[in-house]
Amino acid sequence: MPTVTSRPTPLTPEEGQLLIRLARAAIAEKLGCPPPDEQLRSLQARLQRPIFATPAGTFVTLVLDGSLRGCIGTLASPEPLVRNVRENALNAAFRDPRFPPLTVAEFQQVVIEVSVLSPPQPLAYSDCDDLLARIRPGVDGLIIRKGGASATFLPQVWKQLPRRQDFLSHLCLKAGLPAQAWREGDLDVETYQVQYFEEERLA
Repeated sequence: MPTVTSRPTPLTPEEGQLLIRLARAAIAEKLGCPPPDEQLRSLQARLQRPIFATPAGTFVTLVLDGSLRGCIGTLASPEPLVRNVRENALNAAFRDPRFPPLTVAEFQQVVIEVSVLSPPQPLAYSDCDDLLARIRPGVDGLIIRKGGASATFLPQVWKQLPRRQDFLSHLCLKAGLPAQAWREGDLDVETYQVQYFEEERLA
């Protein structure tokens, strides 16, 4: 079930599923097996709602047999939501450097997830203990920056790393920093929230 957190204009679960259908159609077209024209016309008509023209950062995640198969996104974007989701769907399927391009066989089994981000906000903190107290497990996505290093974890990552210390340490490692870099108190930190939608698939 989709989890809705703060955004000025929340999307409905039905609108989230439309974004997932858009992501799947974009990948299918790239693989040479697009949906029927009638389905595409219906989808495109429903995506004309004003909310889909608003700019927002998005992440598209592909899951295959319970494991990550691709995840690419943008933290913020001036582009309309529809265009951003389409581009990140293609990036997650074919341009994630951690994985080979998605195959047609995998496409039939993959589950698509879409996260729509609120605008990132700076998080002021005094020291590492204050940072631990201010972040909200299960709610906040985090962005950290230090020098030329940066990384983000979506709020969904709290499911794998529920302890604040572990979450921050793994995020530092993702950025190429020492695991304990967050204890020095000099990271630039931003937080954001997401609306998260998971593809509804028939059993």
